Amino acid sequence: MKMRNLSLTLALAASLSAQAQHVMDVQTQKLGAPVQSTMYGIFFEDINYAADGGLYAELVMNRSFEFPNHFAGWDISGKVTLKDDGPFDKNPHYVRLAPSGHSDKHTMIENQGFFGIGVKGGEEYRFSVWARVPDGGSAKLWIDLVDNATMSDDQKLGNASVDVSGKEWKKYTTIIKPRRTFDKAHLRLWGDGKVTTDVEHVSLFPVKTWKGRENGMRQDLAQALNDMRPGVFRFPGGCIVEGTDLETRYQWKNSVGPVENRPLNENRWHYTFTSRYFPNYYQSYGLGFFEFFQLCEDFGCEPLPVISCGLSCQFQNPDPTKPGVHVPVDALDDYIQDALDLVEFANGPADSKWGKVRADMGHPEPFNLKFLGVGNEQWDYDEKHGGYGPVFTERLKKFSDALRAKYPTLKLIGTTGPNSEGWDFDLLQPRMKELKVDLYDEHYYRNEQWFLSHGLRYDSYDRKGPRVFAGEYACHGKGKKWNHFETSLYEAAHMTGIERNADIVHMATYAPLFAHVEGWQWRPDAIWYDNLRSFKSVSYYVQQLFAMNKGTNVLSLTTVPDGAKKPVPVAGQDGMDGLFASAVYDAPTGEVIVKVVNTSKQAQPITLNLIGMKNGGTAQTLTLHHDGSLDDENTLDHPDLICPVSGTANVIAGKKAATLEDRLPAMTFRLYRIKK
Repeated sequence: MKMRNLSLTLALAASLSAQAQHVMDVQTQKLGAPVQSTMYGIFFEDINYAADGGLYAELVMNRSFEFPNHFAGWDISGKVTLKDDGPFDKNPHYVRLAPSGHSDKHTMIENQGFFGIGVKGGEEYRFSVWARVPDGGSAKLWIDLVDNATMSDDQKLGNASVDVSGKEWKKYTTIIKPRRTFDKAHLRLWGDGKVTTDVEHVSLFPVKTWKGRENGMRQDLAQALNDMRPGVFRFPGGCIVEGTDLETRYQWKNSVGPVENRPLNENRWHYTFTSRYFPNYYQSYGLGFFEFFQLCEDFGCEPLPVISCGLSCQFQNPDPTKPGVHVPVDALDDYIQDALDLVEFANGPADSKWGKVRADMGHPEPFNLKFLGVGNEQWDYDEKHGGYGPVFTERLKKFSDALRAKYPTLKLIGTTGPNSEGWDFDLLQPRMKELKVDLYDEHYYRNEQWFLSHGLRYDSYDRKGPRVFAGEYACHGKGKKWNHFETSLYEAAHMTGIERNADIVHMATYAPLFAHVEGWQWRPDAIWYDNLRSFKSVSYYVQQLFAMNKGTNVLSLTTVPDGAKKPVPVAGQDGMDGLFASAVYDAPTGEVIVKVVNTSKQAQPITLNLIGMKNGGTAQTLTLHHDGSLDDENTLDHPDLICPVSGTANVIAGKKAATLEDRLPAMTFRLYRIKK
């Protein structure tokens, strides 16, 4: 059955094609709920080599020799010994490079980077090392970038040297400029043939990082985040916040201060997938909380850090009564103090304890933190599922009481666990209201049918309770859990329901964000890369289109299906031929922005009945469509296979309403910007 609007005149109906139009009434003069500036954002978790080997631009793996296998990532030759009395108390290990005793034997250490070291010919790379000559005097260290597999007479792509002097530890830097581009280079550091030298924190960064920072981010990946126009940035992750155990949870205090003295942390994803296992996947904390806050400032978005509530990952530790696995409720003081100290680090004056740490790192002004998440995918238990009771919420209440007492304006974010429905969700959702959190975090990784059948998910939510943060979601194809065009389109359809319900949904972030093509463990993902290149998935473009066109207020967009007695939202219900739609008004530009998604396998004629607008004109359009297979996706070799295409559509003047008629191709997301 086709949709029809009883207010259409017979003259208009006669002008339509043989296939009846899907008519949508847009109330352009009646502004609805404000769309929050935080509505669409980004969520960072260090999975798929998202930090080290990804966004964080450091090119040397295990730069401080702190991996459990202290020479992981390194090949050594000659007289190389490991020492543990170095200058940094949290990273005590270093190596001693001693003369081999023979002119034809050389002492050297060689780093393989993260799946190799990607370098571009003619670009500058900053090498740095902390070093000393333990017996006094001076020594020369030679540094080479090499191509081990070359057929040339010399493996070197570029080289430089540093002169080390004295018994005291000092930082030395030099610039290397490779002669050609290579994505699998190694870094060699040669010891002096006559003098013993100690080296620690061996580092290599491109000079051209995001904003040119020495401890900076990879330029193309940070630019891709900036181009998403995020309103909120959730960090440092989800499950890594919890850790497989309490010892390996993310501890923000270890991620700030001098980068040389930030201790190594085991990544929660290190052990998880035996099918795609990466034994050297750790966190250097080089990308830490200061850098996360700094990125939020760069992007102009709100920071949303998430902290441990004293529960390690409940998926991996399902019995909350097991000793040593979780923090007892009466022993949470240190965890709560960490939360209070974090707010002081972000917002405190430069002469406060933790505000001074921030100021000493180069940012005396506060970061203006407004939101804080407590816990990730924690949950309570009912009598049928363990009978353990309010395992999460009793901890959340203790955090809430302490944080609200000291920082009453801070907005707290709870969670409804790992599921979008079911006993655990049904148990937690009302408890979030009881605890009076400001928002709660929903997660859903679901298949195509779920996304197509939940277009009205938020229309029935309690408007008097906490607001919603859709903190992790993605459409996972049934039997094909990878990036492809079809599932991205269904994400767009779902987002029209998020937008229509902007009064209750205040934040939404797709997940995961990043994936290295050689180091991934989870997909689909928004942005993919190797050591030199990157591409944006169709899911990325869906997020970007919504974020860049979120408007300032919701507008009512409805239709009247055949047999219906009143207008209803366009959300994929019976008779709508797979159409989903939403509309907003953008006050700064004076434009009406309409988003329509056709999830059917046939083209659908549509009419936008712009009530309250009379003048005609030209609307600007952006379209995501693909004529190939629904399984197609962008790739490193074809990064622009599927991306938004700009166009125009005619707006026809009318006495009571201007109209826009279009024929939306099968499996298409189209956005219209219409001057009011």
